[in-house]
Order: sequence, then C-alpha cells, then structure tokens
Amino acid sequence: MKFYFSSGKRSKKINKKGRKLSKKAVFSGIQPTGNIHLGNYLGAIRNWVNMQDLYENIFCVVNSHAITIRQNPAELREKTLDLACMLVACGISPEKSSLFIQSEVDFHPALAWILDCNIFMGDMSRMTQFKDKSQKNPKNINVGLFNYPALMAADILLYQVDFVPVGEDQKQHIELTRDVAMRFNRDFGECFKVPEPLILESGARIMGLDDPNSKMSKSATGKNHAIFLLDSPDIIASKIKKATTDSNSEIVFDKSRAGLYNLLSIYEILSKKDRGSIEAEFNGKGYGVFKNALSEVVIESLKPIRESYLRLKSNEDYIRKILNEGLESVKPKAEATYNRAKELIGLV
Repeated sequence: MKFYFSSGKRSKKINKKGRKLSKKAVFSGIQPTGNIHLGNYLGAIRNWVNMQDLYENIFCVVNSHAITIRQNPAELREKTLDLACMLVACGISPEKSSLFIQSEVDFHPALAWILDCNIFMGDMSRMTQFKDKSQKNPKNINVGLFNYPALMAADILLYQVDFVPVGEDQKQHIELTRDVAMRFNRDFGECFKVPEPLILESGARIMGLDDPNSKMSKSATGKNHAIFLLDSPDIIASKIKKATTDSNSEIVFDKSRAGLYNLLSIYEILSKKDRGSIEAEFNGKGYGVFKNALSEVVIESLKPIRESYLRLKSNEDYIRKILNEGLESVKPKAEATYNRAKELIGLV
C-alpha cells in the first residue's frame, strides 16, 4: 500500500479577533490492492482519522496506481469499493473529510503528463521504489511503474495542499514532488503550492510478525506475517502466538530485540499505556502472558472496525454517495489547477 487538500468545502476556525481562518490542507492516498493490515492501520489510517479535526483532508483511493501491476478488472473495481468501505469503517468521516476515487478525476493523468515533461530522467531513475518493485516483478517492468512518481506528484499538486502525511520510506516521492513544483513555478509562473512532508512517527513502521526486520506488507506470502483488519479473533490470537521473539524472557523495550520490540510497540499504541507501565505490567512474566494480553488488545481494538465494515459492506449505495460527494467537493480545485498549468505551459 502506498501512502501520500484542499476541497471545495473549506472548513474554517475563528481566531481571537473573530476572523475566519482556513485549516491547513492535507492529502493522503492508498492503493486498493491486497487486504488492509494492522501495519497500514497503525502506521497511516489511524493517524489520518485522528488528524481530521486538525486539517482539511482529502483521502483518495489511488486505483490508477494499482495497474502498474496487472489486475483483474472486476476484482479491481470490487477492491476499490471495499477499500472505501474500510476507510469509513476505520473512522474517515464524510462530515470532516473528502473521500473519492482517483480514476474518476481525469486531471490526475493529464497533469502527470505535464509533470513527466518537467522531470529529469536522472531524478526518476534514482527512485528507490522503482528499483525495489522491478526486482520483485522482473517480468513486468513497465513504463507506468517508472513514471509512477509523476502521477503521485500530480495527485498531490492538483489540490494545492500544505502537507502530505508519509512514512520515511515515502519521503523521497515528496521530495520529487516539491522539486518539480518549484521548477515549474520558476520556469512557467506560479501554479503549485509546494507541499511539506508530514512525517508520522507513532506506529510508522510496524514490522512483520514472522520477520521483524521487514515492514509488515500486504504482498508478503508468509501465513503469519500480517494481521489483517478483517481477521477473526481466533486467527489474530494464532498469529500473535506464533510471532517471532527470542530466547530472552525479560519483557522490555529493546530495539536490538526486533521481534519483541515490534510486539511491544503494537501493545503500546493500542493500549495507550506508557513504556514504564508496560514493562512493570509484565515484569517477571513470560511471553505467553504478554502475547495473550497483546491478542486481547488487538482483538478489542479491531472489533468495532470489523463490525462497522460488515454493516457498510451491505449498504453500497451509502458508500457510493460518500464517494460522489467527495468527488464533487474536490473536482473544481483539480480542474482549476490543471487549467492553470495547461495555460502556463502553452497548451491553450
């Protein structure tokens, strides 16, 4: 999953002098491939939900990015709606944020072409994700995979955003976005707001249960690698029971003990307890006791999400209504930005 606003419904707050102030704008995107897991939730989605009162937010299901890998069309359509459903179940509120589907705004690929013509081959060649994905899919190294960062930049720049919430592994993409925006503004005239990365520290890197040295991933093949948000309580407990730890029985936050540190980090986030309290809670107790407690807090935390998702899944019309309203709120800004870029570069 890849994570990256300004909508027509600008929210306002009042300063001490009684003047209305616009909130800072934030854009985030997520691909509808695979199933959403605990790492996605704790590293990104949970933070998005918590930020809704602080910023003006756009959340985009970036289905166009997904087709750099060959997709079954019917499955892609279904996964796109499923992801929108899951985001709402996790707490993305249509009253506070705009949620829409990327492919329904044609200005995304149109602006990406203009940006493509203003990004140097050397800059694009240095993108580490292209190298990583090329190694994982050597038989499908397509042009879209190489140009992926240009479309991501278009996603962001269309909405004149202030911030883009990202993990450290996505920061390179934001740097490229900033570079092309500044270069375009310099060479053709003021067009794009230059966004800043909003690095989310808490829970930013949840690691695999079976391999605590690799980030939890939807594409990993290990049966016990990831906890998915729709996993049953029994499956969650089983995966945690089998999670990698070590031969040391002392339960403390120690980064050199990657497996235990990862599990403790999950417990810390979901239990909302401080590290000293957690270490005292499990002092003199073994992994079995700790893993049982971790299972309980994960199961209880994901229960309302799973129940909400199942309710929403049976009401597709409601999800489509949310997506349509989100589309109507963001499309005017995207159109205005694209037309400005198009005019400045001489296409009209």
